[in-house]
Amino acid sequence: MLDRNPIGILALKTASLLAALMMSLGVAAAAEEGKYPNWKGQWNRQRVTGLAGQPSFDPNKSWGKGQQAPLTPEYQAVLEANLKSQREGGFFDWLGSSCRGFGMPLIMYPFQPMEFIVTPETTYVLIDWVEHTRRIYTDGRDWPKEIDPTLVGYSIGKWLDTNNDGTYDTLEIETRALKGVRLMDNSGIPLSPDGQTIVKEKMYLDKASPDVMHNEITTIDPAFTRPWTVSRFYKRVHDGRPQEYNCAEDNRWVVIGGRTYVADNDGYLMPIQKDEPPPDPQLFQKYCGPKK
Repeated sequence: MLDRNPIGILALKTASLLAALMMSLGVAAAAEEGKYPNWKGQWNRQRVTGLAGQPSFDPNKSWGKGQQAPLTPEYQAVLEANLKSQREGGFFDWLGSSCRGFGMPLIMYPFQPMEFIVTPETTYVLIDWVEHTRRIYTDGRDWPKEIDPTLVGYSIGKWLDTNNDGTYDTLEIETRALKGVRLMDNSGIPLSPDGQTIVKEKMYLDKASPDVMHNEITTIDPAFTRPWTVSRFYKRVHDGRPQEYNCAEDNRWVVIGGRTYVADNDGYLMPIQKDEPPPDPQLFQKYCGPKK
């Protein structure tokens, strides 16, 4: 008779059980993944042709005053001052020239292609601009009692099955705890700096064209007389290549004493506005070498 090794038999049974367990976990993971929409690929903002001015937050309306933002009189005056500054060659409080973050909701333009990584607990938005990552928590958590404010804010989302077909198709998001000077677009439409901004979004794929994503963005802010809702559209690029954008690389804009200058090819600072004074020498200190 053959001598059966009980240890070998146990090892075979254990291996079989592990294989079955791994297979079941794989099936479960695939089933869980199948509940979520396919948002893979890169997404670019969809441009609307024939509109005056630069790209605007509401892509269906012209830039600047053409946006018809529901600003209070106080903040309408801020917009007027920002537009005047641009006509004179200035940057007002636009942070892009110095590579500082723009924050929500402006980062959902997007300036560069963005990508989504969807997991049951968190949806990550990869933004290849100044900000790099946005996290949308979809694990059912409530709002924390204390949140450290950031430019991108704290986002909680909820997946919806609006078709009742067993799969999610819509992501509703609310973002709070936003800080700093933020604008709706580079025309200078302002938001209040008091940190009370709330941004609500509804994101879903177009039923007729799954390569088009809708993002209905509602911004609630003390600078507005009412909530402002804008529908933005993103176009999917299936064969998009990874991109790297470093805002500080080759950036010639220099901020000194609250004024912006541009460095020419020889490194000399040049004014960007008419009759702009040179930097105050008191802003510079003599270099005396490293401290000993």
